[in-house]
Amino acid sequence: MTARRTSDLFVECLEAEGVRYVFGIPGEETLDLNESLAHSSVSFVPVRHEQGGAYMADMYGRLTGRAGVCLGTLGPGALNLTTAVADAFLDRAPLVALTGQADLERMHKESHQFIDLISVLRPLTKWNTRVSRPEIVPEVVRKAFKVAETEKPGATHLELPEDVMGMEIPPDAIGPLPRRRIVRAEPGARELLKAADVIRNAINPVALAGNGAVRAGAAPALREFSRATGIAVAETFMGKGLLDSQDPKALGAVGLQSRDYAMAGFEDADVVIAIGYDLVEHAPRHWNPAGDKTIVVIDSVAAEIDQNFTPEVELVGDIYHVLTRLAEECRDVPHSGGSARLRDLVLGRFEQAREDDAFPMQPPRVLWEIRQALGREDMLISDVGLHKLWIARMFPAHEPNTVLIANGLAGMGFALPSAIAAKLVHPARRVVTVNGDGGFLMNVQELETATRLGTPVVNVIWENRQYGSIVWKQDQKFGAHFGTDFTNPDFVKLAESFGCAAWRCEKVEDFSTHLRHALTLEQPSVIVLPIDYSIDVQLSEELGTDTVVRT
Repeated sequence: MTARRTSDLFVECLEAEGVRYVFGIPGEETLDLNESLAHSSVSFVPVRHEQGGAYMADMYGRLTGRAGVCLGTLGPGALNLTTAVADAFLDRAPLVALTGQADLERMHKESHQFIDLISVLRPLTKWNTRVSRPEIVPEVVRKAFKVAETEKPGATHLELPEDVMGMEIPPDAIGPLPRRRIVRAEPGARELLKAADVIRNAINPVALAGNGAVRAGAAPALREFSRATGIAVAETFMGKGLLDSQDPKALGAVGLQSRDYAMAGFEDADVVIAIGYDLVEHAPRHWNPAGDKTIVVIDSVAAEIDQNFTPEVELVGDIYHVLTRLAEECRDVPHSGGSARLRDLVLGRFEQAREDDAFPMQPPRVLWEIRQALGREDMLISDVGLHKLWIARMFPAHEPNTVLIANGLAGMGFALPSAIAAKLVHPARRVVTVNGDGGFLMNVQELETATRLGTPVVNVIWENRQYGSIVWKQDQKFGAHFGTDFTNPDFVKLAESFGCAAWRCEKVEDFSTHLRHALTLEQPSVIVLPIDYSIDVQLSEELGTDTVVRT
């Protein structure tokens, strides 16, 4: 009988955590680990770049609440993970990154491909450590997952030296530790009553809901809170869909331009209820510039320190339960805060877009066509670029986690690998990505992964042969742009070479035809769409300058 190795115990611990997939690229230093995975219930998914695998783990964690797992070997493989690991860290997605490493005996000296990965990944993770002995495997795996999944969730990292993974397990070594339900605090009765008193006595209250409310599955409770109290709700980019965009109390997504909050009623608000709001998305100085708002925080952890974000009362605990209790306490006090001006302006422009026959197409018409083609729970995943601002601003969401936007780190190349993971999590839902021609090439190689896995995601490329968001900002600041133009490959032929269906749009009508056809296929596809960004992202002079980057 073959002796059990550390890698075998490690994979048993992954199984105990309920891990279904490990996304990554094998290396010489992970031979034992990969062999153990091959004889387990965990599916190892080879990807074409470690960043792509980490983005897949990132999205898996974001959609399930269970840590996604990615793997890279030592040195260059591990370093390729870092951008997407940082994305999970700032977007609060539970992720466990595994990296191979050189033998313990050569870490004290200069050595081929050896980099101090613990130090590299420390600022990008909530916690990381080296597996230095077989006996500690159950503890470090359990801790890695617990820390990754505990609010606010994020990335953790385990370094796996090659010699340790190949060691025999001592006879007295313990097995996997059991998962335990994460304990969530509840606010005390005094804090709850104080918050209810502040809200009941407010004249023009407004709510700002973010990513934390999505993670908590609190959309039903938030909708009932808004209905019961009459308090209108604005959403961050990552909070889209917490209220149905058609709900009369939905103020839309805020955070793109300097007048967003004023037009949504924040300027006149005396009380702001911040629900799962994360400062990493948008700084509070944009909605509380004078620091004079009375703020009630409802979140899973205590509020961050910020001079424009000093809560009057904090309700720390399960957001769903807190909202349910507050709705009961505040039910009989009608409120009329918030303003529909921003929502009406944006949705009005969106609806007008159906009549826009210009070609190259303009963003509102493209988004209108996508919205018509997708169902309420189908998914649109945005890459990062000027198109992200249009989607965040304008695309109507009916449910949370159906319009997925990276807005913490906000790295290009996010959409395609994330869409593959989304399709693995929700195989019955249709998944569309929107990409710029700059960002799409950053992880285009994952088209092969999508084809191999049979994940029929539809990738729409907005082609303008420029880094569009930088063009926009340079033109605003300098009156000209520079260092932003490039050429593209033939995207149709490129996609077809990966085994995808692909089309190029030559007129307005082509887009809807190709999109609806692509959504019926059982293979991944690419639609290349010439785009016209000449209409300003500012829908009105009232909205002011952009604030997305200058947080």
